[in-house]
Amino acid sequence: MNTPPQSPIRIGALAPLSKPGWDEAGRHLLAGLELAVSDSDIPIELLVRDTAADPDKAAAAVDELADLGVAAIVGEYHSVVARSAAARADALGVPFLCSSAVLDTLTEQPTDWVARIAPAQSHCWQVYADFLLAAGHTRIAVAAQPTVYWASGTRILRARLASRGATLVKVGITAACAGLAASGATALLLLVGTPEPAVPIVKAVRADPRLADLLIGAPAGQPEFAEWADLLGAEGTGIPFLSYLPDRLSPLGARVDAALRERLAGAPSFVAFEGYDTIAVLGEILRAHGTDRKTIAEAWPHVALEGTRGPIRFSRVPGISGSVWQWAWPPVQVVDRDPADPSRIRVLYSAPRS
Repeated sequence: MNTPPQSPIRIGALAPLSKPGWDEAGRHLLAGLELAVSDSDIPIELLVRDTAADPDKAAAAVDELADLGVAAIVGEYHSVVARSAAARADALGVPFLCSSAVLDTLTEQPTDWVARIAPAQSHCWQVYADFLLAAGHTRIAVAAQPTVYWASGTRILRARLASRGATLVKVGITAACAGLAASGATALLLLVGTPEPAVPIVKAVRADPRLADLLIGAPAGQPEFAEWADLLGAEGTGIPFLSYLPDRLSPLGARVDAALRERLAGAPSFVAFEGYDTIAVLGEILRAHGTDRKTIAEAWPHVALEGTRGPIRFSRVPGISGSVWQWAWPPVQVVDRDPADPSRIRVLYSAPRS
């Protein structure tokens, strides 16, 4: 084992901390990263860069951080931004540990430079489809914006549902209620950004008596953060979304949860735990293997540690995310905000642990 360095090790950190990025998610991610740095027994200095959900800005940040001599880069929440950062890190030979982006293809070609804490979309969105099927939904509508991320999610859901005899139908975003009333769907999935256009769609559906029994779903996690509850109140409850927390936190997870609540002045999202686990993994590698970039990249398959949400190991996942080293898998749940108490998150469905 290498002797721990005395001077701080520079680590680059990417997060959406301003609009049009999902800045609340970015703040949770950064809180987890910073808490883990403060808990680390080796000195780490985070060089934080705001991506603002801009792929070009993320790529430029990777260039800058590489020039500053960081040992590795961590973070990011938006999938298309993480993909841009991963591609640039791969090209420059800088280790990148992605915290919270799920799009399957982070790099076009297999690489040893990139690893990921979050589950791949093909895994977690199939779990969401299984939840819908278990709840008896066989005709599901989707309102989707035309981006790579939402298109990928639509394909995953359609394939999983079709394999079990269910149907996915598209409805327009601007006239969702009219399309829903004629579609025969029992559920509507919001594959759109927030607050626009997700919040207006929810308000319109909730106000339409024809759709009183319709389930609204948001697999990407729009209802996870406080902004959703602030804008929608009771109308934003009972909308299932994906979360990557276990049914019960370990002692480590419970301690981190308490510390994150203090930092965030509220309940931490799963994104904050992803941030903490990211630094825990990197700290383990730095402690055991040192700060050389190539050595760090070669260490992904040798990681073995207890994270806040379970034991973390990295592997190649054929057919899903084989281009990068992947934690397969973090816990995956479908949860919602409790209509009786919007501040409370209810677990509706848990994926079997592999």
